[in-house]
Amino acid sequence: MRTIAMPAAVLVLAMSGAAYAQPVAYTWTGMGTNVSGSSKCPTYRMTIDLTADGSSIEGRFQQQGREERHFETTADANGAFKAKAIVGGGGTMAVVGSLKEGASNIILDGYCKFGGKLTKK
Repeated sequence: MRTIAMPAAVLVLAMSGAAYAQPVAYTWTGMGTNVSGSSKCPTYRMTIDLTADGSSIEGRFQQQGREERHFETTADANGAFKAKAIVGGGGTMAVVGSLKEGASNIILDGYCKFGGKLTKK
């Protein structure tokens, strides 16, 4: 009985560990593009970092010289996500993206547009 119980316990532990994926971190750094009414966006450098843990997504972004901001959201079954992030002065930025193997991307759209292809860290 003991010889069967030990391998079975090891198998159960191994299988349960496989069900829990590790969080995946992504990043993007680049310059902004103008939106209607702005002209300085190509001079603004932004870094966007996000971590996906299952369908939960936590992100942070920081424009050079400004304070760090954050957002939280959930990806759908296809990996698509969207959220609103609060920025200074009571404004918001729309956050839209997708996490797909080889085609992950993000766009922050507000006072400027920032984003592009995400790279795994």
